[in-house]
Amino acid sequence: QVQLVESGGGSVQAGGSLRLSCAASRSILQFSAMNWYRRAPGKQRELVATTTSAGTTNYGDSVKGRFTISRDYAKNTVSLQMNNLKPEDTAVYTCNFQVGLEDYWGQGTQVTVSS
Repeated sequence: QVQLVESGGGSVQAGGSLRLSCAASRSILQFSAMNWYRRAPGKQRELVATTTSAGTTNYGDSVKGRFTISRDYAKNTVSLQMNNLKPEDTAVYTCNFQVGLEDYWGQGTQVTVSS
């Protein structure tokens, strides 16, 4: 089992920045994909960003150029740097780590962006 603990959510005005972190209870070297999802009220869950063990990263169209996903193997942490935040970025952000058939989720952290 793996526990994922998110931190860094909060409230910010439009144009501001936040950095989310997802700390794993064991080495992240083993995970093939590490993702950040978000769900806004009344909307479907959306894949925001992905980083893989192969070193690739991918972003949702709505966050490209504003968000950056990164890995810190020493701290077993995956972070999401969010810049130039917009009100439409308001959502609960959740990290998700995958390897094989294993699929782990954090508890989610609220991000609120006011105009």
